[in-house]
Order: sequence, then C-alpha cells, then structure tokens
Amino acid sequence: MTARTNPALLGCIADDFTGATDLANMLVRGGMRTVQTIGVPASGEALDADALVVALKSRTIPAADAVAQSLAALAWLRAQGCRQFFFKYCSTFDSTDAGNIGPVTDALLDALCVEFAERASLTIACPAFPENGRTIFRGHLFVGDALLNESGMENHPLTPMRDANLVRVLQRQTRSKVGLVRYDALTQGDAGVRAAFDALRADGVRIAIADAVSDADLHTLGAACADLALITGGSGVALGLPANFRRAGLLGKPSHAAQLPRVEGLSAVLAGSASKATNAQVAAWCATRPAFRIDPLAAARGEDVIGEALAFAQQRFVHAEPVLIYATASPDEVQAVQRELGVDEAGHLVEMTLASIARGLREFGVRKFVVAGGETSGAVVQALDVHMLRIGAQIDPGVPATATTGAEPLALALKSGNFGTTDFFDKALRHLDGASQ
Repeated sequence: MTARTNPALLGCIADDFTGATDLANMLVRGGMRTVQTIGVPASGEALDADALVVALKSRTIPAADAVAQSLAALAWLRAQGCRQFFFKYCSTFDSTDAGNIGPVTDALLDALCVEFAERASLTIACPAFPENGRTIFRGHLFVGDALLNESGMENHPLTPMRDANLVRVLQRQTRSKVGLVRYDALTQGDAGVRAAFDALRADGVRIAIADAVSDADLHTLGAACADLALITGGSGVALGLPANFRRAGLLGKPSHAAQLPRVEGLSAVLAGSASKATNAQVAAWCATRPAFRIDPLAAARGEDVIGEALAFAQQRFVHAEPVLIYATASPDEVQAVQRELGVDEAGHLVEMTLASIARGLREFGVRKFVVAGGETSGAVVQALDVHMLRIGAQIDPGVPATATTGAEPLALALKSGNFGTTDFFDKALRHLDGASQ
C-alpha cells in the first residue's frame, strides 16, 4: 500500500476475523476505503485508507490476553492518526461472564481517557444488525423473532448465550456501571440520544446498551456518537459513521471504495461453524454434489483426515470443480465430541485440521477460499500467511468479498457462522469469480 497525505479517520479493533470483514464491509458501503490487517502490523508505515480494521482472534481467549492484544491494536491505530475508535464484536454478543466484551471495553476506555477526557467518559454497546435479524428493544437482544437465549445461541459450544438482557450480561463482566439508551430516546433523533448520554453520565454510567430495531435507528445512533472517542458494537452501528466524517469535511463522496483485483485459480469452501445457518448451507451444498466431512474423533485418533480431505479435493480439481470440506455438525454431535475431547481441544482440533487443509489446497492451486466460522476463518488466514486484506463489495449482509495484497493475491470470503443465505456458498464462489466487476 502507498503512503497517504492524511491519516486514517477511523481505527477499528475486531475480536475475530469474520467480524472484522463484516465491519469493513459496512464501512466500504459507506464510501470509506478500508484496509483490514490480520493482527497488529509490525510496521508503523501509514496505509492508504480512510478506515483501518485490525482483526484479532480474541473472542474466546483468556480476558487478560484479549485486553493485551486489544491495547496493542489501539496503540498502533493511534500511531496511524485515527480520530475515533471502534471495538467490534458479534451481533449475538458472544461472550461469557468472564468476558471478553466488558474487560476489553474497560481497558480501551481507560487508555483513551487520558487523551480524550470527556469523549472517553462514555461509550455505547450495540450489537444490533437489523439487516441480519439482530435487534435490541428495552435492552433485550432478539435474533429474528426469538430472544437471544431461545435462538440457538444457547447451544453455542464456546459462548452459550442464556440471557437476552444485555444490561445484565454486560454488567456481569465489567467493573463499569452499565445503563440503557432506551428506544424512546431514539425516537427523538440524535439530539434525544445525546441527551440520554448526558443523563447516563450524570448517573455514573460508563457503558450504555443502546436499543435499535431498524437501520434508521443505527443511523441515528451513529450521528449521536460523532463525538465519542470509542464506540463498541456489531457492524450495524458503523452504518452511521461515514456520514459523520463527511459532514465534518474529512471524507469525500462514495466512489470506488469496493474495487478489487480479479483472481484466477481453483475454488474451495471450508466450514467449521456449527451454527444453524452454516448447517443449512452445508446441507444445501450436499443435496446436489459431494463434500468431505471432517470427523474430529478420527483426527484425534491420529487417522490421516487431512490427507483424505486433500485426496478428495484433488479428484474434484481434475475437472476444476469447487470443493466443500466441512466439520459442521448438529449441536448434539458437537456436544458428543466435546464430551470426549473437551470443549477447547475439540475446537482447536477442528481449526488446526482445516488450517492444514487450507495450506494443502493452496499448493494444489486454490486461490479462492470461502470460509465459514469466525474461529475457523482466523485459523485459515493465519495458515495461509495472510497479513492484510482489501475489502470489496458485499456478498450477503455482513460478508464482503476480500483480496489479499501482494504479487499473487488470494480472493477470500470470510463468513461469520450465523450469516448468509442458504445458498451462500455458491453465491460467494460466483462473486469471487467476478470480484473485479
């Protein structure tokens, strides 16, 4: 990337890789040229972008480690000259009572309050993403028509969500006082939300869950947050942020922010998520063509699962056909594996197996990868030695096309487990085939 005259405007920290591309996608849609880094860059060289998104793999690691990584990302973004900062987590608020949303938010506010004072005295927490069915009302998170704890997320293998009241959920994991920006304030526009901020500050609140049931609400919240040093939430809140910079004369009109190079080569889909959406996407693929399923227990026994998967792929590549290799399973199957191997070991085994397969696929000539699952995406991009991504056009809500930088680019679609239509895999492959368009 070439150096730019002006520093980046918005600096973002995402707690997983698909979450980072989800956020970057939203910013590109708003006309911000966006670069996503994989981890904190070693170099301090300025990047040619309006927004920078640092993708971490910190959602389910120990809270102290998540805090340390997030603070390192913040230091790099501050060195890039960013004016405002965003901490992005999942639209289903994936976390446990130990963290990591609360501890990371506390640490970021502490770090920013020295320089930004009043601007860092309050932040919001808003994972709402109405376009994907995530809405918040009276502090309760809904997934479609179901409360969070009745949506299937209560069965998540790493972060089971069993309480839909986000004020309660967040208060259990933060030392800051948590409040609520009620929907009543949003109906009064951004001035009403700012008035709610003032009242919450006066009451000692440092983090405010914000109601939002529509994209219009997110635009209102975005406008009200123009003066906050830190914003936290899902990618939906980013809908209203580019307009703030545009109104301040810092950002031009939307142009070709989403343009990517065309990438030639074979195609593969790797799925590690056990979400309902990914299970449906795998089932749709398998209904019309073969796929290879990873058996974690076989891998744990030392069987050559990786070699078998690559042999399957090689047979399909004779006719240049795309392949699906997956470890996706039903909640009951996942729990059975976890009982035998342990929760952490089962997840790690799947990630490392798919990461090794990704390296083998690249050696076969695969240059276009669709990856389902945040943890899986993190493992795969690390295995492929990807350090930076340019963000392109949206494939499905929350999922953009991306391309690596360098002489021999890869095209990637990194999907959160819960995102995408049932035919997402085919749709993503078609999109990556024509990414330059």
